[in-house]
Amino acid sequence: MSLQVENLEEKNMAKLTIEVSAEEFEKAIEKAYQKNKGKMSVPGFRKGKVPRKMIEKMYGVGVFYEDAANEIIPEAYASEIENCDLDIVSQPKIDVVQIEEGKSFIFTAEVATKPDVELGEYKGIEVEKKTAEVTAEEVDAELEKERDKQSRLVPVEGRAVADGDSVTIDFEGFVDGVAFDGGKGTDYALTIGSHSFIDTFEDQLVGKNIGDDVEVNVTFPEQYQAEELQGKAAMFKVQIKGIKEKQLPELDDDFAQDVSDFDTLAEYKEDLKKKLLEKKEEEVKAQFEEEVVEKVVANAKMDIPEAMVELQVRQMAENFARRMSSQGLTMEQYMQFTGLTPDKLTEQMRPQAVKTIESRLVLEAIVKAENIEASEDEFKAELEKMAAMYQMEVDKLSELVSDKEKESMKLDIAVQKAVDFIVEQAK
Repeated sequence: MSLQVENLEEKNMAKLTIEVSAEEFEKAIEKAYQKNKGKMSVPGFRKGKVPRKMIEKMYGVGVFYEDAANEIIPEAYASEIENCDLDIVSQPKIDVVQIEEGKSFIFTAEVATKPDVELGEYKGIEVEKKTAEVTAEEVDAELEKERDKQSRLVPVEGRAVADGDSVTIDFEGFVDGVAFDGGKGTDYALTIGSHSFIDTFEDQLVGKNIGDDVEVNVTFPEQYQAEELQGKAAMFKVQIKGIKEKQLPELDDDFAQDVSDFDTLAEYKEDLKKKLLEKKEEEVKAQFEEEVVEKVVANAKMDIPEAMVELQVRQMAENFARRMSSQGLTMEQYMQFTGLTPDKLTEQMRPQAVKTIESRLVLEAIVKAENIEASEDEFKAELEKMAAMYQMEVDKLSELVSDKEKESMKLDIAVQKAVDFIVEQAK
């Protein structure tokens, strides 16, 4: 196997040309044949018993090339980037250059490389320092949140749907008189005013009563997830099956005793104020750090390759999808509820992706410029936190973490120390 590296005209982009021997390519073809021979049909032979040459004669000599290439490329690419000096920061764009029986297999991988950073001023940055304060209104708002958590939904009769109610409905949606996929629900609990349904759907149920059959007319957003519904007028047949209203507990000493370790409402409010102040102080500190980092980044210069941004956006989207999944929602459902499309979501995430990349690159440059390192004690403390999180012994976890992962952890610690450094230097 051999590797050639070519720097492309676009800054911080490189093309890797990787050549795999003819012998290794032949092994991959044979592996693809063994994997697929049971699926191939040739007259006169039982499935799984057809000689490879007969299959190649019947379906063409390149019948197993795609599977062979898919077998070779990931392993060959991973092996060669371990042996090159490039700091690759994107997924590779693969292109097969040569794939022919009896010859070496050659493919290229176009990648983005970590850009250089020209640091500007990063010491003595001037940022306004704010003071954390808590108002009586904020304490009252926090009380209302806790009160809302302790509320009960109670069935009501004899009145119409009002804002804030939870209504149980059956519904079916129609466009141009035809029911559409995903537009039907039974015994669905909808909170009026939550804006979880499109357009004015919820508003049109206000004033209706249990047992009413309601025609709700709405218009789907132009950027709706389902393309066939974008911008379309729709009519939903809705039956109201139940109404529940929220009942809130009284704000008194009994309430304080139920939700806290305090005997009186006054003591509980004082504790809430203390906790709100601590939270605000943390927020002020975090905001100050963020503004310092933003100014330091603004003073620096770098050229970020687009492929690096694309990878960051993809990682952010995958993390977002995992968070949605933990809440019981698929991305398809989330987009249907919000009217977003994959392109729109990517567009929304892009500015944060660029900001994340810029901040990380600049802080790593400061780590290098200031010779900042993670001490053994700091690294050990981080391992201990991880071990506690995974409920493992530290020594066992340390054995499982690769050297590369350990170096990454140490760099993360150093980057945070770089943040602390520029914040301490700020005015």
